[in-house]
Amino acid sequence: MTKIITIRDRMEWMSYVQKAAEFDCYHTWHYNSLHKNGDPILFVYQQEDDFIAVPLVARPVPGTSYFDLTCVYGFSGPISNKKIDELDDQLTEGFKSAFMAYLHDENYISVFLRLNPFFKQDALLKKFGGVHDNGLTVVLDLSLSIEEQRKNYSESVRAAVKKARNRGFIVKEEKGPEAVALFISIYTETMQRVDASDYYLFSQEYFQRLLDSDEYDTRILMVYDGDEAIASTMIMFTNGIIQAHLVGTRREYLKYSPTKFMVDEITQLGREMGMRYFNLGGGLGFKDDNLLHWKLAFTDNTLDFKSWRYIANHPVYQQLLNERGIDENAEIDFFPLYRYA
Repeated sequence: MTKIITIRDRMEWMSYVQKAAEFDCYHTWHYNSLHKNGDPILFVYQQEDDFIAVPLVARPVPGTSYFDLTCVYGFSGPISNKKIDELDDQLTEGFKSAFMAYLHDENYISVFLRLNPFFKQDALLKKFGGVHDNGLTVVLDLSLSIEEQRKNYSESVRAAVKKARNRGFIVKEEKGPEAVALFISIYTETMQRVDASDYYLFSQEYFQRLLDSDEYDTRILMVYDGDEAIASTMIMFTNGIIQAHLVGTRREYLKYSPTKFMVDEITQLGREMGMRYFNLGGGLGFKDDNLLHWKLAFTDNTLDFKSWRYIANHPVYQQLLNERGIDENAEIDFFPLYRYA
């Protein structure tokens, strides 16, 4: 049985996520409901009590009668009532046939998903082809004691954490509209400083709604130097996983690396809350860059980050590339290429 659940079907979407053996905040109805550039759907394939569900965002392809599928900002991919890499062939082959029929019947050209590094989703999607290695994401294992964790810190991290404590920095959770406004101020300053694209900028309503979810726990944490908030992060706690969703630092305090101190404090909060992992993420665009190495200074524990880049209609895909003068074999890390500006 195949079922398409829209964002209007809140309770049904939530029921499948809650029955999943593994899921993250990015699979939830609430998080998908925040997406503005397309229509969020949950594709469900079910055989008796077993199911595979995939959160997707449907978008029209401008100037055509076709559509494509993508995912929300973050790590999504398929979920199931069993671990993805433990599903039997009957279910996975049934899912493959049903999903390919859906793509054909609904005029979809391509699918792009950022896979969740904590779940072995490529075991299912490699049946289609198009699984792409993107790089690494750095993960702190909170099953280790804080003492064991700190032994893995580089000298620069240890020095920054010690210096922050000696200066009297503290980390506090903040709530309410004033906290949201202050977080936005710090985050926006940071994004402007690093010349980030508009993709990384969000409205005040978005931030407030993130905090209002009952499907995952979102918190604003701030580093204070006395009465001044000098760095802040918005983190999400779901099913044993902490996701470092957004973070910012005041320019004048960069020399003190307050976010290193904040990471150390978050891992202690995570342990108190029974969390298992703190995902720091990877480099910018998951490249091997300075940001990745900044994160690797905390731990060498990494997971592979993969994406699914599936072309469902090759003739139309190629036609769109030809119309836009794009070489399909160009070394451009972007998918689908016909949306490359």
